[in-house]
Amino acid sequence: MNSFGERFKFTTFGESHGVALGCIVDGVPAGIKIDEAFIQSEMDRRKPGKTKYETQRKESDTIQILSGVFEGVSTGTPIAMVLFNENQKSKDYSNVKDLFRPGHADFTYFHKYGIRDYRGGGRSSARETAARVAAGAIAKLLLKELDIKVHSGICEVGGIKSEQIDFEYAKSSEIFALDEIKEQMQKDAIKEAMSNHDSIGGVVLLKATGVPAGLGEPMYHKLDGQIANAMMGLNAVKAVEIGDGMESSRSKGSLNNDQIRSQGFQTNHSGGILGGISNGDEIITKVYFKPTPSIFTEQKTVDVNNIDQVYNLKGRHDPCVALRGSVVCESMMSLILADMVLLNMNSNIKNIKKVYSK
Repeated sequence: MNSFGERFKFTTFGESHGVALGCIVDGVPAGIKIDEAFIQSEMDRRKPGKTKYETQRKESDTIQILSGVFEGVSTGTPIAMVLFNENQKSKDYSNVKDLFRPGHADFTYFHKYGIRDYRGGGRSSARETAARVAAGAIAKLLLKELDIKVHSGICEVGGIKSEQIDFEYAKSSEIFALDEIKEQMQKDAIKEAMSNHDSIGGVVLLKATGVPAGLGEPMYHKLDGQIANAMMGLNAVKAVEIGDGMESSRSKGSLNNDQIRSQGFQTNHSGGILGGISNGDEIITKVYFKPTPSIFTEQKTVDVNNIDQVYNLKGRHDPCVALRGSVVCESMMSLILADMVLLNMNSNIKNIKKVYSK
């Protein structure tokens, strides 16, 4: 499947070394101001080659809107967007034409389809997430109308955990670090992995504010379920936590319950979601990325004929995919919330009467 969402739905297309990538966003209400400068700024946050801590593939990721917008405003019809690949080096992958790169989707794609695009992983490449960020920018423009904001940053790199959380600081950090004090240690860990021709994992922290109570569709389209679904669908993500996550399994009900007073919840162990529905508190999510599988160390593998081989990597790759992944996670959270907002509109007859009653 290449589509996500129910009411606010997007479909992506394209490959890492193909002509272009893009997306079609359907279900966008008419009348939203489509700020193209903002959309491009979102693309720029994710694009490669900006710092020494990421792949040096140089792409402008210039987005072009093809449909669904007239005189700067959404028309209510599908918004199609495209960005063209400009800096492919497909020859870097000629040595893996018949080999399966360890840790990548090469092996599984080949056994599922009987064919694969070996140039950078084709459709399975993290390059595809550029289209998700474009779609997420449209979702953010919708959420802006409702004063809902999504923030992201890196709270851990290679086991080095942030002790303070500053989402504003993350916006200016080269590695989207949430803790200015721990940032240099995290950078050093990335540089050490690079010098050893290796890679390193990281953790993204997400916070959504201004989310009203009532978003989420039980029983089989819960808000936290869709968050987990979306984040686990991203390249290299191996775990997702809502609120206290795994720590809640080590707690007791007397400590884990978020007690309620007239002014609101006293704590937020639940991460802003109860019974799969938002409770009006901040939505807190952690997303865990494995080390980038592309490493410059000799590895054992097999070829398409299941013959043992030795593999040596070429090309340009992120040493820590979590860094730019934080922008993608933020986009996916925005897309989920936009979808849930529209889904929730018909949950109560009072909402419908507000639109149709004379």
